[in-house]
Amino acid sequence: MPCLREIPARNFLVYHSLVSHRCIPRATQKILRKHFLPHGPLSPLKSRLRFASTTAAVAASTSPAQDARSLFTRIKNLLLGSTIGLTLILGYFYITDTRASIHEFVVIPCLRYFYPDAEDAHEFGNRALKALGSFGLHPRERGNPDAKGDLAIEVFGHTLSNPLGISAGIDKHCDIPDVLFAAGPAVVEIGGVTPHPQEGNPKPRVWRVPSQNALVNRYGLNSEGADHVAMRLRQRVREYAYHMGWGIDEEAEQRVLDGEAEVPPGSLKQGNLLAVQVAKNSWTSEEDIDAVMKDYVYCVDTLSRYADIVIVNVSSPNTQGLRGLQKVEPLTDILTAVVEAARKAKRKTSPKVLVKVSPDEDSEDDVKGICEAVWESGVDGVVVGNTTKRRDPSREGFRLPAQEQRDLLEQGGYSGPQTFNRTLALVKRYRKILDEDSFLRTRDGAQQPSAQSSPSAGSSSDETPSIFSSISSPLETPKATHPPTTHEEIEESVARDKQHLKPQSPEAEADSKSQPLFRIPERNNPFSSSSTSEATRSSLTSSNKPPGLSATDATPSFSPNPTPGASSSPRSEPTRKVIFASGGVTTGGRALEALSAGADVAQVYTALVYEGIGKVSKIKEEMRMELKQRSKQ
Repeated sequence: MPCLREIPARNFLVYHSLVSHRCIPRATQKILRKHFLPHGPLSPLKSRLRFASTTAAVAASTSPAQDARSLFTRIKNLLLGSTIGLTLILGYFYITDTRASIHEFVVIPCLRYFYPDAEDAHEFGNRALKALGSFGLHPRERGNPDAKGDLAIEVFGHTLSNPLGISAGIDKHCDIPDVLFAAGPAVVEIGGVTPHPQEGNPKPRVWRVPSQNALVNRYGLNSEGADHVAMRLRQRVREYAYHMGWGIDEEAEQRVLDGEAEVPPGSLKQGNLLAVQVAKNSWTSEEDIDAVMKDYVYCVDTLSRYADIVIVNVSSPNTQGLRGLQKVEPLTDILTAVVEAARKAKRKTSPKVLVKVSPDEDSEDDVKGICEAVWESGVDGVVVGNTTKRRDPSREGFRLPAQEQRDLLEQGGYSGPQTFNRTLALVKRYRKILDEDSFLRTRDGAQQPSAQSSPSAGSSSDETPSIFSSISSPLETPKATHPPTTHEEIEESVARDKQHLKPQSPEAEADSKSQPLFRIPERNNPFSSSSTSEATRSSLTSSNKPPGLSATDATPSFSPNPTPGASSSPRSEPTRKVIFASGGVTTGGRALEALSAGADVAQVYTALVYEGIGKVSKIKEEMRMELKQRSKQ
């Protein structure tokens, strides 16, 4: 038997590693043994001694080289780990920023590719946002650009951070209201919500028209029901109370709803408002007005305490007979019942009530009838408008692809950039008629039913005109909205009387002009050129106000409503009605046009579907750039 040192250490290690695999045949093992162990096999004890000694010898002979490689490996791993960690951190801040291009140019195309059906893509997007929101990984508007207050506006006694909102339809079941607020709008509308769950119309029921950036849908108000949505809203309020340290019980919930947290009870965020859209069930006959009223009242009773605004939908084109409720008599009855139910909300302040009207009911009688119902019922404003049954033609000289032509002819409501001109025209008409009615009621001393509850501390009960009403539209300069006939009649009467009066001496005439018989306070003088009714003041002074005013600069002073026993002004001033513009708002310029036409808030819907969750931030940035350019002119 040869001594141990006669067998090369390398041969022994190679042989040991090879023959340790049981899959090697015996014949092959014999050949390997002859090649690597020419002096014969070793006993198990000697083999272990040999292995230990040779391993120690190899380790001792290669220690410096291994140390060098180990140091290099450690440095490489450190650099690799740091790079991965830094990439993840930067990627997190980039992907969760609404301004990131990935939301428009990567996320949206991927959704459209993997989900050809628009409704499937919508549902997956909402599920993804809800999951990301639960871990705090959802997109959000970083940097707080609204802190400057350059887009601030006052609505319903609340100073909103900006005049933009997200329309109902994006979050139908109250899954992601906080995620949508994080995207930058001041108003988020959820719903529509029906009293009882309903499936809506059969699928497929949503179609894209990509060349027009438009949608055709006939959802039919699919809803999980008022009770289910109320449960989610209740849970949201109680979680907020828990984070405030008040607990998670009913008493803690009531403290939040009563305003002890000093935030709106719906949005739970300063500078934001949450709107809940309600509608009737599809099986409730529109001819049975009592049953229809019960549907709406049930929704309001269930949901109003968790909402800042309740929006009554009587204009969906996909629910049979719903638009027939926009006639004066049934609409007045329904809205009156809703207003009364909203006043009974179980909290210290009641939500405001708006009615959502159709863009297709645009005749003079239709618009005047709806405005009459708004005033008679005490509703706080109007949402103009909804999806339309009409189909606007595409760009001139452009032919739609065959598939889009078929999708465009599907029955349902159409939404997209092409609807903006009709929305803009309707906003102007509603603002003109509502303000004229306000002026006439003021002039005649009429007392309107008030749906307003006492607003939160520090807010006035009268509504402040939009700061953007002072921005003149590039297409049209706003005109005075009060009827000019009264002033003309007075001037004609004075001129007629002068013919029967003896001429005065120059001294007497000068003294008469300097000493009028009595002076009407400017705020109560409807014929003064320097002071008009609150509904028309902003439009009359539009040429004298620079754009980009803050909320405080644009907020005129209001006199409170006279209290019993106090000295009252010659006539009371009805509250200015609020208008939300919804339809075709896709850019900052269009949003400013809608606001200049008389809207208080411009809502976005289809633009989010095509350009992603960062669209609101993009519109606000475009608005700031436009205001900056106008201020330089």
